[in-house]
Amino acid sequence: MDIRQIEYFSEVAKHLSFTKAASTLHVSQPSISKAIQNLEAELGVPLFYRSSKQLELTDAGRAVLINAQHVLEAFKNLRSELTDLMELKKGQIRIGIPPIVGSEFFSKLVSQYKEQYPYIELILTEVGSKKIREGVEAGELDIGLICNLSVANENLEAIGILKDPLMLIVHRDHPLAVRSEVQLSELEKESFIIYRNDFTLYDRIIDECAKSGFFPTIACETSQKDLIIEMVAAKLGIALLPKRICEKIQYDTILAVPFSEENIFLELGMTWKKNKYLSFAVREFITLAHDFIPQ
Repeated sequence: MDIRQIEYFSEVAKHLSFTKAASTLHVSQPSISKAIQNLEAELGVPLFYRSSKQLELTDAGRAVLINAQHVLEAFKNLRSELTDLMELKKGQIRIGIPPIVGSEFFSKLVSQYKEQYPYIELILTEVGSKKIREGVEAGELDIGLICNLSVANENLEAIGILKDPLMLIVHRDHPLAVRSEVQLSELEKESFIIYRNDFTLYDRIIDECAKSGFFPTIACETSQKDLIIEMVAAKLGIALLPKRICEKIQYDTILAVPFSEENIFLELGMTWKKNKYLSFAVREFITLAHDFIPQ
């Protein structure tokens, strides 16, 4: 008995037709018939009632079919596992990453992953979390790093990785620059330099401002973190950025001030498509990300 015989038998049982099974499997009908005859001879029982009207499964055939389906599923999984192992030498992972994600965190994650799997190619797409979600849903991305777990939905799996407090960045000449902390409501009359509305940080800031009783005055929307910082340095407005980014700002003229509210933060997570087969390389990346970042 071999896997080919089991596959042929299952297909004939599915269609109750040698002709249709042969067409589906792209083999000749005599090959199908011969394989079934050999299987019946080996098992010592007929698997089909052969009549001029219709092909039917015998009781033995039905019993064999149930087990055959398990065997084929196990063989399929085995092939997938073997393919995974081979792909660790030549595979790739398509990852969506928002520009706002701190380079230090992601660089360390990638560095550790590449130490373990040096032959896996990581293809990065840098867009906002909303577009990342769309890319993962469409199968264009294997994994997405997102800055707000709420963008995940019933089609996606997601894990939280870390929470990064938002901080106010202002020019050192700004009246709020001398404060040890501020309340969001104090920014009602300020001009905001903000990420575009296809970034989840835009929604996060708008929502928090609404909770504080105002809609922010937006001076500029951009997709570029560096431009936001430069515009604040030029006294064109204020901005809210994650603490991990604020700590890396190299402008003597810019100061970062924490908020007194504890709930103003950006939650970094990872998402992938639900009920989709994930390669071993992708699963290992998810596991590493989950374990690598302090919870």
